[in-house]
Amino acid sequence: MQSVMIVVLGIAGMSVGWFIYSKFIAEKIYQLDPDFMTPAHELNDGVDYHPTNKYVLWGHHFTSVAGAAPIVGPAIAVYWGWVPAVLWVTLGTIFFAGVHDFGALWASARHKGKSIGALSEEVIGSRTRALFMIVIFLVLLMVNAVFGVVIAGAFVGTPGAVFPAWSAIFVALIIGQLLHRNWSLGMLSVVGVVALYGSIVVGSQLPIELPESMFGLTANANWIVILFIYAAIASMLPVWMLLQPRDYINGIQLIVGLLLLYGAVLVSLPDISAPAFNDRMPADAPAMVPLLFVTIACGAVSGFHGIVASGTTSKQLDKETDARFIGYLGAVGEGSLALITLVAVSSVALAATPEMWHEIYDKYGTAGASTFIQGGAKLIQDGWGIPISITQTLLATMVVLFAGTTMDSGVRLQRYIIQEWGDIYNIPILKKGVLATLIAVACCLALAFGAGGASGSGGLIIWPLFGSTNQILAGLTLLVVTVMLIKLGRPAKYTMIPMIFVLITSSWAALIKLKEFYDDGNWLLVTIDFIVVVTTFMVILEAASVITRFEKKAHE
Repeated sequence: MQSVMIVVLGIAGMSVGWFIYSKFIAEKIYQLDPDFMTPAHELNDGVDYHPTNKYVLWGHHFTSVAGAAPIVGPAIAVYWGWVPAVLWVTLGTIFFAGVHDFGALWASARHKGKSIGALSEEVIGSRTRALFMIVIFLVLLMVNAVFGVVIAGAFVGTPGAVFPAWSAIFVALIIGQLLHRNWSLGMLSVVGVVALYGSIVVGSQLPIELPESMFGLTANANWIVILFIYAAIASMLPVWMLLQPRDYINGIQLIVGLLLLYGAVLVSLPDISAPAFNDRMPADAPAMVPLLFVTIACGAVSGFHGIVASGTTSKQLDKETDARFIGYLGAVGEGSLALITLVAVSSVALAATPEMWHEIYDKYGTAGASTFIQGGAKLIQDGWGIPISITQTLLATMVVLFAGTTMDSGVRLQRYIIQEWGDIYNIPILKKGVLATLIAVACCLALAFGAGGASGSGGLIIWPLFGSTNQILAGLTLLVVTVMLIKLGRPAKYTMIPMIFVLITSSWAALIKLKEFYDDGNWLLVTIDFIVVVTTFMVILEAASVITRFEKKAHE
């Protein structure tokens, strides 16, 4: 019954955030204007800038930011107990993620769809742009390199997910063409979802596996190469052709998956086997504060969301008033995914007894996406009576599709960054889309195979830095929005308070990790972590200087 309490209280809190708090932020703080000409109309090029139906754009934004992180992070963080994890997901969604994602989208749309890095130059100063871009590029490199590994691992571990994952791309291409010809969105939504779930049933009976060794690489490594070839092609296609319809259908698929999971909880009423607070951790276990706040990033607040909001979503925003629906409600959707993940890995669906749960969570970092798939699949089976082979394929496909859409957007965003560097340093060749894309993919593959060898798992080497770096980026994004509000003469405390909290906890976590990396002699991670910490400090100083000068001038 505790599972029902978690669900009811969590969803009730997020609902209050959506219906009341986000409305207040939209009307009083960001002051959305329905008549404002968005960059999608002003700069419409049919490739990156394209006015888009808010429901379709919500699907793109939601699935791009969701990825595997709101599953992996909560699945790991339950290690400290379910109470702190649930509180951070719920309160983080309401007061942190919603305001952050919404704010990044609004700020970018007000500045011709510029990325949060480019936007920092206008809002704070020219020196911050280059600093910001370093952090953004590192986050994107981590996300793309690791998600390639995650998807490849899912294909190898659950070969039934291969057919539906690639079928979804084929279906999306067809729907994209039909939507572009003004076919009914409702009809296409039904057809797309039916086709997707039909492919899941087929995939559960038709597993597809690559040979154990091909071209001198393992099956896992070959999948990584194939995935980055696909991501390179997808990132160069017009957004309406694949990105929008794929993300929209995946968004509906996620909603259906969430309904199945939440419905299963209400039907089966599973008990919680995880402790409210874990008092059986070993002496060398990592401290909950500050690491909880960087372990659960996506699902509470995530800097990656600001990259997507200001990178691709803002360029497709039809009306400024759509920003609340897409930005804040997108955060609520991800918070809902994180919340049900917590239930799946805390309940008897995963571990029948507290002792069994402690065996699974014997140390920090042992759980992950596979734990969610195991617990969630059993939860759906218990609630709805669907065979476990289908539920496992369904959830594995959901993880793969989320991670895949994030890769699509991530490589596109890396291309934007490289093109922006071409602008900053006046290097015309870097402004070319094809070359910028090839450089982006080459960087990911260089990390994957250069640091990880033939396995292609090199991205995992720098993954320990993702949590703190990603949250630092969230704090810096909130910093840009805060400075922008101060300059506009609007109340800034609603972004400033979350900003201060996130920057303190994430910088604290980064310093803890820096010491760990130094003690282990991992000089690659020491170097990257040090760069991130120093860069953050310099951006904060620049922002503080701008605010001081502005307030002094205002009082003159």
